[in-house]
Formats: sequence, C-alpha cells, structure tokens
Amino acid sequence: MLAVALYGITIVSTTMEQPPRIAQWPPLPAVVVAAVSSVSFLAHRGFPRLTVAATTACCAGLGAMGASLGYQFSSTITGTAMAALYSLVWRTDQHTAGRYTAACCLVLFAVSVIWAPNGTPMQAEQVGLVGFVLLSAAVADSARTRRDYIAAVEARAELAERTREDEARLRVSAERMRIARELHDVVAHHITLAHAQAATADYLLPTKPDQAQLARSNLTATLTSALRELRATVGLLRQTGDEAAPPEPAPGLTRLPALLASFENAGLTVRLTCDGARRSLSPRVDLTAYRIVQEALTNVTKHAHTTTASVRLTYTSRLLTITIRDDGRRRTPTDTSGYGLIGMRERAQAVGGRLRAQPRTGTGFEVIAQLPTAASRPADVPLTDHEDGE
Repeated sequence: MLAVALYGITIVSTTMEQPPRIAQWPPLPAVVVAAVSSVSFLAHRGFPRLTVAATTACCAGLGAMGASLGYQFSSTITGTAMAALYSLVWRTDQHTAGRYTAACCLVLFAVSVIWAPNGTPMQAEQVGLVGFVLLSAAVADSARTRRDYIAAVEARAELAERTREDEARLRVSAERMRIARELHDVVAHHITLAHAQAATADYLLPTKPDQAQLARSNLTATLTSALRELRATVGLLRQTGDEAAPPEPAPGLTRLPALLASFENAGLTVRLTCDGARRSLSPRVDLTAYRIVQEALTNVTKHAHTTTASVRLTYTSRLLTITIRDDGRRRTPTDTSGYGLIGMRERAQAVGGRLRAQPRTGTGFEVIAQLPTAASRPADVPLTDHEDGE
C-alpha cells in the first residue's frame, strides 16, 4: 500500500506546475520511471541498501527529465527515495545510515542544480528537497535510537531478574548446606556417643550393674542434649534477619570441656592443650571451631578403635590452629565415608580458613584446621601452612 501511495504522489507531482495546479497529463517516461522506483521500494525490508540506491537513481532520473517534460523537481517526487532511506536508517547501524544519507542528498541536490529549470542555479525548492531527505533520515534515526534504548532497558531488566533469581537460589542452597552441616554434626555426634554408651551398658550389665546404671544415666543425658541441639538446629528454618549470623544459642569453644567430658563418658579420653594467649573469635569462627573438634572426635570414636585422642589449640596474632590427633589404626580420608570431612572443610572455607585431614606417620590420623581469629581477614593475606612440632 505504501508503494502504491508513493507511486500516486509521484505521478500527480509530474502533472503540476507552480503555482500548484494541474497543467498536463503525466508524461509517459515519468510514469515508467516512477513505476520502477515504486516496485524497487518493495524490496526495502530484505535489501535496504540496494533499495536506497535504486530509488535514488530513479528519483534522480525523474529530476533530470523534469525541465524537458514540463514539471518541477520537488520533494514529492523523491518520496520513494525518502521512504527507502527511512527503512535503511531503521534497519542498519549509524555509520551505514550516515553514508547512504549523505550520498542520497548529494545525488539529488546535484541533479536539481544541474537540470534546474530556466537555467536558475539555486532555488528554495532545491534546499527544501535536501531538507526533507535529511528529515526522513533524522526521524528514522530517532525511532531507531528509541527502539534500541527500550530493548536495552528490557534486556537489563531481564538480566536483573535472572540475577535476582540466581542469587535467591544461591542463598537457598547455602542455607540448606548450613542446616545440613548442623544436622549432621548434631545427629552424628550424639548418636555415636549414645551407641557407645548403650554398648557399654549392655556389656557391663551382667557383671557390673552399678557401672551399667551409670552408663545408662550418661546415655539419657546424651539423648537429652541431642534433642536440645536438634531443636536449636531446626530453629534455623524459622530464622529471619541476617543470614550470616549463626543460630542461637550457638556452641563455641567455651563449651569445649563439656564436649570432651561427653566423649570421656563414651570411653574416649581426650587431652586438651592450649598454646598462646586466647583471642576473641567471631561467633561464626567460634561455632566453626567447636563443630570441627566435635566432628573430628566423633570420627575418632567411630573409626579409630582407640581410647585416647588429643586436641591442641594454638593462638597467634591472626590464626587459630586446631589439631586433633589419635593413635588408633592408620586410615586414609576415604576410609571415613560420609559427609563429616566434607562438612568440616566447608565450614573452614566459609569463614576464610582451611582444613587438612591426613593419616599420621605410623599409626593414627590427624585433622588440622586454621581459622582466622579476627571477624574478617584481608583477602591478600594468605593463610600459612601449618607448623607443629608435636
């Protein structure tokens, strides 16, 4: 429809003279060239550059024939060229649009000057002709800029939405891992102690009922403690506010003597050694240190087949080094199946520390964790390798 309308405007323009009035029938050469120009315009979507070149050439031809065929070369005759130029500017980049706009203006202006009627080199219509061509390109450029701006805004909004969804998934995953570690540490520790105490009571019951009764009492205390910590851990699911804060109440190294006593009731004697001046720990680091000691000693109870272990806490200006050792059977990290070592390593890394678990020379196994003593650690200060003379 647009091509037909442009064709009609061009034909009518070839019948008029100034002042505006119909003075003749459309000249046949102009009709043919206008038809070619309109047909060429139909390819503007697929071949915008070729369309601009073809329509500009046809309009230049109409302008060159104007003086001899009795009509004036006006902006209405270049309608197809202006429409094709609009389509090109809309569909191509700014550099290409600028080059084709300049070429189109130059060709049409040159034709209007060279084949000017009555030999006049410059008329207002010639300036208007160039102005209308530039106007069509400017309008198209403005529309394209707005289209690109809207597309960019929509893309940024979509990216922001995806980023929010990814961050939400990461937060949920991190919270699930935190709860999983807490559940594992609480359940594995207390179930291991309960199993050892129940086995001891069952073994002593026929011959030493008094000691068996003591073991049963310890078993009851262990199960009560397990229920209390499980309730606190399940409370994580109802937490609001700062996700980085540890669950309340959170155990720390101040509860380490009670923890070691619980292992002693299960038959594991633990020797505790502290080197260096004790330093204040952030709640997350304090909880991490406690859970690492708890899980490491739980693994000793389950896998080492020994009755003794040692825990050493070494404080420096920026590090707390925790070393848990036993003299039981020699084993590798793969011998300890489950999520205990994985959870300990994840806990250490979450607070900016590191953890190493390895068999000792000869017999036994050791777990060495290094945790920052400050609430935060500069990213450019690496943790040093563990040095221990024991």
